[in-house]
Amino acid sequence: MSLTNALTQQLTRRPQRLALLEQIAVQGSITRAAKAAGLSYKAAWDAIDELNNLAEKPLVERTVGGKGGGGARLSAEGVRLLALYKRLESLQARLLECAESEQDLELLGRLMLRTSARNQLSGRVLGIESRGRNDLVSIELAGGPCLLAQITHDSTEKLELAPGRSVVALIKAGWLRLQHISELADDALNQLQGRIEEILDAADSPSEVRIALASGQTLCALVEPERLAQLGLKAGNSVRAQFAPGQVLLGTAL
Repeated sequence: MSLTNALTQQLTRRPQRLALLEQIAVQGSITRAAKAAGLSYKAAWDAIDELNNLAEKPLVERTVGGKGGGGARLSAEGVRLLALYKRLESLQARLLECAESEQDLELLGRLMLRTSARNQLSGRVLGIESRGRNDLVSIELAGGPCLLAQITHDSTEKLELAPGRSVVALIKAGWLRLQHISELADDALNQLQGRIEEILDAADSPSEVRIALASGQTLCALVEPERLAQLGLKAGNSVRAQFAPGQVLLGTAL
């Protein structure tokens, strides 16, 4: 297969996350929707968390007691987005027809990069405070909570940040430090509070802790077994996640 054909297929193939949304609308079950979309059950929930975090309003609503596994349905925003995506598919085909060379497709491929950061939270810039070569960017997340990101002034200019600009805050799961709500918080750090949905233990590696925020967004933290045992955290517990402003990466739409 030529590079051009491979890139064309990559750009025109329906993303699995959108396919998952479509299957949730049809199946009403995470287990069946994941299978139909070619995803594992865990990968499906990871995708749902990411979609809900990136959207200003949750796209998928969870239901209790669904047949065949965890139940779910599309929210009104999810239904609207799925309909919009279907209309965009025809425009995408027309875009590819306009590509004049293989280099055009290679450029598009580079622009459609994924990130390894597990936590991707959408928000809007509230303000920017200059601190020498760095800027402290205040961001309001969907649902109301705020966080601070410390980035270089060059990055602020490159991203064309200004109050009201939509951004995505990226935080690696290993950067989150969990503590009980009753513990004294460090005012120098970002604070996000939520409820533990699930703890996934792994042999000889950090446990994965999923935290549901009041906004409908989900955080994923990687916690060493010793720290988890020390805290005595369980599913259903309220918890606070702390991380430094310098551990927040920002992204904007092109």
